[in-house]
Amino acid sequence: MSERLNRYLARSGVASRRAADALIASGAVLVNGRRPPPQGMLIEPGQDDVKVGGRSVVPPLRHSYLALNKPEGYVTTAADPGSRPTVLTLVPSETRVFPVGRLDMDSRGLLLLTDDGELANRLAHPRQHVPKEYLALVDGIPNEADLRRLRTGIDLEEGRTAPAEVELVSTVRGRTQLRVVIREGRNRQVRRMLDAVGHPVRDLQRTAFGPLRLGRLKEGDWRRLRPPEVASLRRAAGL
Repeated sequence: MSERLNRYLARSGVASRRAADALIASGAVLVNGRRPPPQGMLIEPGQDDVKVGGRSVVPPLRHSYLALNKPEGYVTTAADPGSRPTVLTLVPSETRVFPVGRLDMDSRGLLLLTDDGELANRLAHPRQHVPKEYLALVDGIPNEADLRRLRTGIDLEEGRTAPAEVELVSTVRGRTQLRVVIREGRNRQVRRMLDAVGHPVRDLQRTAFGPLRLGRLKEGDWRRLRPPEVASLRRAAGL
């Protein structure tokens, strides 16, 4: 059965569909020794020879699903032109996985990595509204008007955000810890929302992604997901 090249690359653990599109457009992918059109093409799995960077790629028989407690200072990409450390250096090199969504370099906490491109694509797609929970330490003490703005939507440069769940957890020495849940994946969204109400973020930790929680996983450590956790992620993704 024919399959889109970007989906095949995602199933093979090369990258998410969006990143696979960029790889195809860059010329790094060859199909039967030829560069496909920048917009991709249909291939026949098992018949067509697909190579990325000179290496043949095939979908794994079984997928890998990892939870990582990302420390600050790591970027959530497979490689970085600026030679900054990437999250893939924290997991076994023989496990070909990629991050689901982004967690900016200055943030820490739960990051899902997998070679299941279909699940990754669905979890990251805005249409699925998969919740992401954060603990944010901010300057100052947000008042009710600030919280109401966050809960109804903030006007950012690219448009208004969807309503967020926000609750005050604690206040210490002029700083406040907030629990924030969003269902979008805009660049540095939580930081920008809190900046917009005058409370810059000093520390940001993701504590949950859909039904998956960070729990007691130590910073810098990873673990494989249990089958019930994978099943709950698939349900959250509508699979």
